[in-house]
Formats: sequence, C-alpha cells, structure tokens
Amino acid sequence: MTDQGVQFPKFYVTAASPCPYIDGQEERKVFTELNGPDAAALNEALGKVGFRRSQTVVYRPACEACAECVSVRVLAQDYTPSRSLRRIAKLNSDLISEVKPSVATDEQFELLSRYLSERHGDGSMAGMTREEFEEMVESSPVNTVSIEYRRALTKELVAVALTDHMTDGFSMVYSFFDPSEERRSMGTYLIHDHILRSQHANQPFVYLGYYVKDSPKMNYKARFKPLERLGPNGWYPFDPPEKAV
Repeated sequence: MTDQGVQFPKFYVTAASPCPYIDGQEERKVFTELNGPDAAALNEALGKVGFRRSQTVVYRPACEACAECVSVRVLAQDYTPSRSLRRIAKLNSDLISEVKPSVATDEQFELLSRYLSERHGDGSMAGMTREEFEEMVESSPVNTVSIEYRRALTKELVAVALTDHMTDGFSMVYSFFDPSEERRSMGTYLIHDHILRSQHANQPFVYLGYYVKDSPKMNYKARFKPLERLGPNGWYPFDPPEKAV
C-alpha cells in the first residue's frame, strides 16, 4: 500500500487580501506544505509549474479576477547582458561573494532590518523579528544556501541572496541589500550574478518568480533576456518590454 499523502499533497487556498503589486486588486494563493522525505522532489516538481517556496510552504497565485502574475525564468546559457547590465556589473566589481549554509546571523538580520525599513516599510515583512528571520532562513526542507556579498576591502556585508538549488538551475527565493547603495542597483546585480553562476555550473535556468507588467516591484525582470514564461501548455519564449530602472 502506497502513501497517498506523499504522492498527492493536500492543497489549500488563502482568503482574499489586498494585492501588494496592483492597486485595487485582491490576491489569493493556493499552497501546500513541504515535509517528509519527498519534500525536495515535490518542491522541484511544483517549482517547474509556477510555484514558489517560502520556508516550508510552496504557493502560486490563484486570483479570481486577475492573471497578471506570470512565472518567468532566464535561459542562462543564452544570456548576454545588455550595455546597462554590464555597467551595473562593473559598478559592483569591488564586491566579493561567498556561498554559505542557510544559517541566520545577527549581521544579516541588521542588514535586512535596514532594507525593510527603508524599502518596504508598509509591507507584510516590516517589523520582522530575529526569530522570524531565523525561521525564514533556516526552515528549508530543500537544498538552500545564503550567498553573501561584501566589499572586498572592508568586508562589510552589502547584500544577501537566499537561493534554492534545483536540478536544472537556481531559484532565487529572497534577496536584501544595503538600501543606501542605490547607485549599485543591487537587486539587478544579484540576478545578473546568479545567471553567471548558473552558466558556470552548466545549468539551464534561473527562476525569478513572478513578473507583473504594471508593477515597478516586479517588471524589472524584463531586463534579463532571453526569458521564458509559463503558460497553460508549458514554458515558451517571452519578450516583455523593458521599463525604466
């Protein structure tokens, strides 16, 4: 007799709440838990059909009146950075990076607190406690790492990327950085760096989560090409217009 609970996870739908990306819209999510020995395989399978991981839960939009959230991934081996992306990479050439186990540190939490306060003071994560941060970083049932970015000279922590390793590439779970370093375009640079890492590892994709064309918080992902988007019949080429940075 097989364990049907493992093969067929139970899915749930959240109550409607205000959409964080499009004013006047409401969002709902369908989600399931990641647990047990098959958690990594389940995360892998659901990630390829548009789900995103948050701690021990994977979710995807299930909005009744809107379908603007589009799952996108970069074709890493075909990526050639534009002139502006090369400029951003040069601006950050003074940084060094190190892949570390997903263990929360006080230094990371201090950086996150400053980032949330200045960039997302009205968001759902504002006021996150040290314990909540530890849970976010360490409660992963899959292969997850923290990539730290520091100034080469002073070793000052500038950015952190929480990243899942998948069999076909990397999935960027959450990133945060020094909000005073606006000139660096750190959010953009972190994606560029992950694409280069994927190229080096000979992996085909970097999963970027959701693109929302009318949301400045999400439409910057159009800068990374070539992109694929997820549709009813699988992944296919996607060439959205770029927005001003």
